[in-house]
Amino acid sequence: MTALDRFHPLLRQWFGQFVGTPTDIQTKAWPEISGGYHVLVTAPTGSGKTLTAFLWAVNNLITNPEREARRILYISPLKALNNDIQRNLTTPLQQLREFFTAAGEIFPDIHVAVRSGDTDPSERRRIVRHPPEIFITTPESLNIMLSSKSGRRVLEGISTV
Repeated sequence: MTALDRFHPLLRQWFGQFVGTPTDIQTKAWPEISGGYHVLVTAPTGSGKTLTAFLWAVNNLITNPEREARRILYISPLKALNNDIQRNLTTPLQQLREFFTAAGEIFPDIHVAVRSGDTDPSERRRIVRHPPEIFITTPESLNIMLSSKSGRRVLEGISTV
């Protein structure tokens, strides 16, 4: 069994075409993550941590689009890292959408949003009205959100942190 065997067939094909071969950290982490175990991934820059952390959760959104309790929370210690993570997710999600569409398969709407101290108030309101499937924030912003009813509502349905 390879590290990608548990993923949706089109996701496996996309990975092979656009990413290549799984990195060592991906090969080690995905069986644990897909097995439902709690995993902490630590590895050097450029080792594929972003896809390691997100790909199984994205797979769950693809294979179970009707389940609302499949949302993802990513807590980053730095505001600048939040934006990097968002950029590192936007391209693969767009590629996956196009890949699935070309194959005649449905790809669910997967929205990514970032909230930090610099987030515009109108964007904060949009996040509250329509919580994203992938929510990226800092510990400070998470603390503020936990102290308000509307902030806690944004966190409902999170299954992966």
